[in-house]
Amino acid sequence: MGVVRVRSFAFSGIQAVPVEVQAQAASGLPNFQVVGLPDKAVGEARERVRAALATLGLSLPPKRLLINLAPADQVKEGSHFDLPMALAVLGTMDILPPEELGGYAALGELSLDGSIVSVAGVLPAAMAAAEREWGLICPASQGPEAAWAGKLEILAAPDLMSLINHFRGTQILSPPEVGGLAEAPPGPDLAQVKGMETARRAMEIAAAGGHHMLMIGPPGAGKSMLACRLPGLLPDLTPMEALEVSMVHSVAGMLEGGRLLRRPPFREPHHSASQAALTGGGQRARPGEVSLAHRGVLFLDELPEFPRAALEALRQPVEAGRTTVARAAAHVTYPARFQLIAAMNPCRCGHFGNAARECGRAPRCAEDYQGRISGPLLDRIDLVVQVAPISPMELSRAPQGEGSAAVAIRVAAARAAQRRRLDNPGGRASVGLNSEADLDHIVLAPDARTLAETAAEKLGLSARGFTRLLRVSQTIADLARVDIVRRLDVAEALAYRHRSPAQPVLRPTLLPPARAAAR
Repeated sequence: MGVVRVRSFAFSGIQAVPVEVQAQAASGLPNFQVVGLPDKAVGEARERVRAALATLGLSLPPKRLLINLAPADQVKEGSHFDLPMALAVLGTMDILPPEELGGYAALGELSLDGSIVSVAGVLPAAMAAAEREWGLICPASQGPEAAWAGKLEILAAPDLMSLINHFRGTQILSPPEVGGLAEAPPGPDLAQVKGMETARRAMEIAAAGGHHMLMIGPPGAGKSMLACRLPGLLPDLTPMEALEVSMVHSVAGMLEGGRLLRRPPFREPHHSASQAALTGGGQRARPGEVSLAHRGVLFLDELPEFPRAALEALRQPVEAGRTTVARAAAHVTYPARFQLIAAMNPCRCGHFGNAARECGRAPRCAEDYQGRISGPLLDRIDLVVQVAPISPMELSRAPQGEGSAAVAIRVAAARAAQRRRLDNPGGRASVGLNSEADLDHIVLAPDARTLAETAAEKLGLSARGFTRLLRVSQTIADLARVDIVRRLDVAEALAYRHRSPAQPVLRPTLLPPARAAAR
């Protein structure tokens, strides 16, 4: 008996790995078996295929039907193998032409009534099919998503019957239109934030250079309010970044309507999130919050309340821009170049430094609470800002602050300067901002270099801390539209730098940049 072949894909991170679905109907006792390391969802496809064919008035041939998923040594996961298995079976029944099926890759889940349900990973699958010059068969609802892959033949079918009619020539499936761009809802405006000039300035620096930032202050001081306004300061994703981010969301099954993401994602998981939820993992090694925040912002409120193991797992993706989920069978790598914005109270009661309200265990309670954040993780944070509470009188009478639109213009100009300096005029996704720049791209004035070296030695900064200090200094210079990092740029960056463990991290108030530099 001949073998009918239909191509499909398995997923390793955002990479689509080709899989060949082979079907053979041989003489023997009636049986339907799937081999090739299928997981439970793939194994259950037998019943979904059987029910879908029965809805069409078809029954499986009274033969020994064998489905092999090649290569056989790779685990096959997900319900998207339903459709290629059904097509291969229809090929063995001579209902569909086997020679034509061999030129397509297919993915989709089958409903019991024969309709084709949307699945995760259509966009990376379409990109992989286009590279190999294959056609793609996918659910009708995801045709616009697949169309972003460019020049390839796409059959976006609502059900099995429409596919059968298309191959028989009695019905023609129209090529799908390219999906649009996702419109992000308007976010809160920075103009609503009154006072808090130091924190606003630090937020602008973080947005301009893509730096990681930690805000420390009592409950109700405005930390979360500031963090939620950061996305409004960031420019739109470049085309390459939008495609890269959308592929991650496609694998996670979160790309709605086939629309590419245009705005940087903003993720804010609850502090009860596990390590697998943050960095990726689970039974199917799905992308975690760090990958869903790729090219965007990951906001961790109440930072010390997160599990210690989950926070320590952030160290590698914060530094490398990717996360690897290691399993006995395989290693899956997801991109994770995100901007970490975190917030925390100064102590468990939240009122350390306020003599009228702090608990009787101060300052010991603050030291214990701060100790939940390890030194290596703090060393990876570029900006540490004390957010002092605003008095009711100041909140009531202070004028409205500068709006997000005005700040976003300065941020965009600073990022354009970074692209020119990094020789990246097109904004390619592979080249980063100041937060990823090499020291060779940072030009310091002689007195600025002297201050940076002296301060680093006195404050006990690590090599990583010194590098991040210079990167923040460069961003401050870019915001000032100067080509060379000045002494005052380094002085301001020092005011935001986390001190060594011998010096307390938390203080009731933050000194202005000039006074902090003088210290």
